[in-house]
Amino acid sequence: MTDPQPQSVEAGLTRHAIFLVVLIVGDEASGGRAKALLGDIPGLVRAVGFRSENGQLSCVTGIGSQAWDRLFGAPKPAGLHPFREIHGVHHAPATPGDLIFHIRASRMDLCFELAQQIMAQLGPTASVADEVHGFAYFDRRDLLGFVDGTENPSGQAAAAAALIGAEDPVFAGGSYVIVQKYLHDLAAWDRLPVEQQERIIGRKKLSDIELSEAEKPSYAHNALNVITDENGEELAILRDNMPFGDIGKGEFGTYFIGYGRSPDRVERMLENMFVGNPPGNYDRILDFSRAVTGTLFFVPSAAMLDQAGAGVAAPVAEDQDEITQPARSDGSLGIGSLKGGETA
Repeated sequence: MTDPQPQSVEAGLTRHAIFLVVLIVGDEASGGRAKALLGDIPGLVRAVGFRSENGQLSCVTGIGSQAWDRLFGAPKPAGLHPFREIHGVHHAPATPGDLIFHIRASRMDLCFELAQQIMAQLGPTASVADEVHGFAYFDRRDLLGFVDGTENPSGQAAAAAALIGAEDPVFAGGSYVIVQKYLHDLAAWDRLPVEQQERIIGRKKLSDIELSEAEKPSYAHNALNVITDENGEELAILRDNMPFGDIGKGEFGTYFIGYGRSPDRVERMLENMFVGNPPGNYDRILDFSRAVTGTLFFVPSAAMLDQAGAGVAAPVAEDQDEITQPARSDGSLGIGSLKGGETA
């Protein structure tokens, strides 16, 4: 059996993005409309993207825990659960979200058109919980003035970090994504000497060179975001953060979006940041940057997303033959075992 084709999780940074978090009304008709949209997303991306030869338009679609329960039931991706609120030195809130659409392109008009088409398909059955328009800022810097994403994995390393494998074979090729919107107190940040800013981030501001271990404090942002497995091997995630802002509202921020083959990776990083490692040794960037949203989603493989929209079952992971089930009348994906003629 060939490896499942993922969605465009690894599409890479673009000049523009829209992060669209949507709530779905909890009745059966609304659920049917939402499932139909899931299968229509690739076609919408092709139709809108065809208008620009070099537009780089892509869309990653994720499904929240409660939405999965309503739309599909069991089986459920092993790591999918509501975002875990963190009460530490600072607070990471949990906020609602049934679907996320991570839309990227080299032009904002493409992002905007696709977002508009998605909401038109959902119609009155859906409402927007959060919408953020991100932009590339000079040489990939955030609004704090530092380069963001230097240590992002690429190629095979990115796939290994972001995509589910044999550990959850029914959902292989999928991913998990955690999103948070951070608002910065730029006036307070800008009052800090550059040297102090560099110690908080763990890098030189102009050159983006990482501080030496002797220079870097244990509370540095890049120090607390290093996590390892039981063998001491570093565990990576795939970030696609973008700055955003609204001059009139005085809002300036970073939209954090982190993909991982398990949500545990991002959750451990956030625990280090907000509670501290050890507790109390928290990320000092949070003295100037406040999290106002937090949601976890499962990102199905491209095939599973298509099948969800069509009501056709996904391949059975236990067998090597590419077997599919008929559509189920209970609205689930029907992706449990076929052994003994039973479904989960």
